[in-house]
Amino acid sequence: MIPLVAEGLPVVPIATAGVIGFFVAIGVVFYNQLVALDVRSDNAWSDIDVQLKRRHDLIPNIVEAVKGYTGYEKGALEAVVAARAQAMNARGPQAAAAAENGLTGALKSLFALAEAYPDLKASEQFSHLQVQLAGIEDSLQSARRYFNATVRELNTTVRMFPWNLLAGWGGFKAREFFEIGDAAERAVPSVKLG
Repeated sequence: MIPLVAEGLPVVPIATAGVIGFFVAIGVVFYNQLVALDVRSDNAWSDIDVQLKRRHDLIPNIVEAVKGYTGYEKGALEAVVAARAQAMNARGPQAAAAAENGLTGALKSLFALAEAYPDLKASEQFSHLQVQLAGIEDSLQSARRYFNATVRELNTTVRMFPWNLLAGWGGFKAREFFEIGDAAERAVPSVKLG
């Protein structure tokens, strides 16, 4: 038989050990839930990043399609290229949102410019690129909604008691939402077919 108490060690009642074990188990469960929320938020940001990359990859094709028809409109094309470069280098939700707003504005200008060129408007390639961009914008909007929902859940949990105690100890912090500033920036670039 194994002795329950070793010589010279303090005796911890089984009930006290049970209570301590209970609180440790609850702490582990809470901590793991915070980890799950944090990972879900990372995954949601990754989804946005994928959609932004798809958008950024499509823009050079749009610029090339427009370039052939609008030889004297270099400023608008250069603005789109510069806005794309800035958007590709943005880090974090707020910086990415600001850069994407600039890119959206440049794209609006480019599509407004395209209205002045009937041959461009009639181009099957340009129409196809516009449809692709509209699809990407829809996917991006869905990814943004999901990301903001996961961030809202994480932020709420991190601020609530007793989660906030474990969140501070575990290094979990509230995150930024991926938001668009004003109503004009919220508009999707106009896509007119035919």
